[in-house]
Amino acid sequence: MSTNAANLADLRKSYERAELSEDASHADPFKQFEQWLGEAISAQVPEPNAMTLATVGSNLRPSTRVVLIKGFDARGIAWYTNYDSRKGQELAGNPYAALQFHWVELERVVRIEGRVEKTSAQDSDDYYATRPLDSRIGAWASPQSQVIPSRTVLVTNAAKYGAQFMLQPPRPPHWGGYRLVPDRWEFWQGRKSRLHDRLRYRLQEGEWVRERLAP
Repeated sequence: MSTNAANLADLRKSYERAELSEDASHADPFKQFEQWLGEAISAQVPEPNAMTLATVGSNLRPSTRVVLIKGFDARGIAWYTNYDSRKGQELAGNPYAALQFHWVELERVVRIEGRVEKTSAQDSDDYYATRPLDSRIGAWASPQSQVIPSRTVLVTNAAKYGAQFMLQPPRPPHWGGYRLVPDRWEFWQGRKSRLHDRLRYRLQEGEWVRERLAP
């Protein structure tokens, strides 16, 4: 075993910041998520809106990447991206996915599973219009997930579309929103001695069932 690997095996952390009990948690997982996300934002943890998105392609190989939550309500969790990207292609073939938030400083993890659908064109247009100009141009400039010979391709494309659209680039037809409609949530709170709190919510006949899982 290498020295670095040995050092990794010795890393330890005791989780003692908080607890998660059935009595103190919400019966509705959306309300529990709203509370925890708000606390992560208030605590000024780095990028509290960052979440890992896991998809599975037709070859049954899972893949993950970090995306940013851009909205949530009773319908689900929304983000925006290139529909032609790897994740977009995988979601087109298998519309089930998983999300994970990890707020290290709060010793918390939220896991969400469910079916993914595209947001409406109006929702995508409305969000696209709020993006900075360079980000709107970037959506045109990047053939996301495709092999390119160098960064020059991106810079050249950005200049081309910037000159073409000036200050009013329309939303690209290949770019828009997705929404994960949850049927399962898990809220994980780190606890001492690795006896972590795990509350799972699963949808059963239209109602949320809350259960405690062993860590």
